[in-house]
Amino acid sequence: MRVLIADDEPVARHVLRELLEEAPGVIIAGEASSGPDAVEQARRLEPDVVLLDLQMPGMDGFQVAGAFPLRSPLVIFVTAYHKHALEAFDAGAVDYLLKPVRKERLEAALEKARAHLAGISGAPRPAPVSEPRKIVGRAGSDLHLIEPAEVIAFQAEGDLVRIITASGRYYSGHSLKALEEKLPGGRFRRVHRSTIINTGQIRRISPLSSKRWLLRMSNGLEVVVSKRLAGVIRDETEW
Repeated sequence: MRVLIADDEPVARHVLRELLEEAPGVIIAGEASSGPDAVEQARRLEPDVVLLDLQMPGMDGFQVAGAFPLRSPLVIFVTAYHKHALEAFDAGAVDYLLKPVRKERLEAALEKARAHLAGISGAPRPAPVSEPRKIVGRAGSDLHLIEPAEVIAFQAEGDLVRIITASGRYYSGHSLKALEEKLPGGRFRRVHRSTIINTGQIRRISPLSSKRWLLRMSNGLEVVVSKRLAGVIRDETEW
């Protein structure tokens, strides 16, 4: 598997080079130090995979990925910023690595790339779509790919947005507003200024008063909404 390293920082390229030299079955096809250089090297060298930094002079990583030739290589984004993860996966990236890159995470990303190249993953990579195929949640320094159906709710906590699932809680790098614009509207609904719920995870709707109703989610989370909104949700979910 031929890999191109694209990063404007010499130290970052050196670290990736050393890690790749220890990876079995990997050949370092070349290195690029800017966005335009990465596009040219990809055209000339035809690598299978590009380890692509997001912040580079001339063109950013997304612009570079969009300018790759017809025989487009697989892209693994490498960056110090977790906030672009959702956009990266929407762009069809194989994986998204945070700096400093850990050996085991790089190896896992390379395995995903091998699976794509071998056809194990099934159909060719789909074109970007308007709603996320995966939701990216952060726990510590790790990024988790979460199926939208598994999310119970998103809740804002100050400047952070918490992702609540049955298996754990994570943090998103996006605001509720940004998530609301990307999430499928038929499944997710913003019920408060600080809360978006997955209507498919509602287990009970109960009256609290003449104006307020209680939604009980699959994990026991309780959300109070207006009677009008409860009626809309009930109709949408065929309660």
